[in-house]
Amino acid sequence: QVQLVESGVGLVQAGGSLRLSCAASVLPFSSYHMGWYRQAPGKDREFVGAISGSGDNTYYLDSVKGRFLISRDNAKNTVYLQMNSLKPEDTADYCCAADRSMNLIRRGYGLDYWGKGTLVTVSS
Repeated sequence: QVQLVESGVGLVQAGGSLRLSCAASVLPFSSYHMGWYRQAPGKDREFVGAISGSGDNTYYLDSVKGRFLISRDNAKNTVYLQMNSLKPEDTADYCCAADRSMNLIRRGYGLDYWGKGTLVTVSS
């Protein structure tokens, strides 16, 4: 059974950093593009960023560019979301997803696999 499991739940002060991990059992992992999404209370889920299967290409939500960095380790079947200079408005439930289509990853729907999410709270 395919699983995506996020880790790195945390409470951090504004200006701080946090790294989320998403361990995937999809195989072959390098064939799957990976995306990160977040949903704040009372808001729709939004695309945060994505990384191609090879790791050569990344895409980001404008509001996180320069602060967040997505990377992956295909040997460990894991994708990471490094979040720096965190702001209270970054508070949300963050989840990862996997799909063979980067178009779908960037749109955030119709994806093959989703994680359950992990909560990130940024205090002011």
